[in-house]
Amino acid sequence: MGKSYDRIDARLRSFIEAQPIFFTATAPRSDDGHVNLSPKGRSGTLAVLDELTLAYLDFGGSHAETIAHLRENGRITLMWCAFTGPPTVLRVHGRGEPVFRDDPRFADLLGHFEPTADGGGLRAIILVRAERISDSCGFAVPYLEYRADRPLHADYFGRKSEPEFAEYCAKKEFVGVSVDGLPALPLPLPPRP
Repeated sequence: MGKSYDRIDARLRSFIEAQPIFFTATAPRSDDGHVNLSPKGRSGTLAVLDELTLAYLDFGGSHAETIAHLRENGRITLMWCAFTGPPTVLRVHGRGEPVFRDDPRFADLLGHFEPTADGGGLRAIILVRAERISDSCGFAVPYLEYRADRPLHADYFGRKSEPEFAEYCAKKEFVGVSVDGLPALPLPLPPRP
């Protein structure tokens, strides 16, 4: 049976921090826009800042839909599934915003993450303020064994210099503008502080 919570207490925080993967969901206002669902899983890239605030590092990739949707309307849901132990699904519905590299808050927020989590390809920090926190049974979620992080993403972007990463972002079709034509990542990419 599902339950709602008024905050991320120590038990929920432990559950969140123990999961090797989480999912983000966003959507544009338009009825014919594309709903976006993304897996996130690089170790150390999610931080619980307080009982109602979370943040995660947003790295380069093929699109910037989450950023575009948050810039337009701020709606976001984060979801974790227990693939080991007791079956649980936890969702945090909230309001999010991308904090870009030239934002004065960027450096302070970055300090909440493990130093090894920061790396090449960091575009923004996604800040999420929880409005609804709830769990459900997760009875249908399969058992899956976590073996290790895939190093491909970190290795690929780790080989790019800052100018090369900025060029990469500028060339990608759906990074500056979303698939629905919404403004996404500011280009040219702001330099790191």
